[in-house]
Amino acid sequence: MAELSLSDLGDEYNTLGDIAHARSGDKGDSVNIGIIARKPEWYPILQELITKEWMREAWGEFCEGNIHIFEVPGIFAINCILEKTLQGGGTVSLRTDAQGKSMGQATLTLPLRQ
Repeated sequence: MAELSLSDLGDEYNTLGDIAHARSGDKGDSVNIGIIARKPEWYPILQELITKEWMREAWGEFCEGNIHIFEVPGIFAINCILEKTLQGGGTVSLRTDAQGKSMGQATLTLPLRQ
């Protein structure tokens, strides 16, 4: 079976949440966002879409550090680490979401296409 790409998706797929689940949380001052394909065949689309640049465009206003992207092919997932995003971490941050718990769900609202 040929791998799917973003251009293969129909018009009914508009946001990342249409093809993936997400879970996020804090790791000190960093945020961890795990993004899991809803179907194994959509994993190559996640690999194509989720890059450091894409995450920087989405979260650059909050992320003051490096962004790391790790592929987790065994579970058809991408793990993203955004350093220096929580203004010191959960116990000292004045951010509304000091533990980054909502960032995964917010990431799912991002458009698949520009």
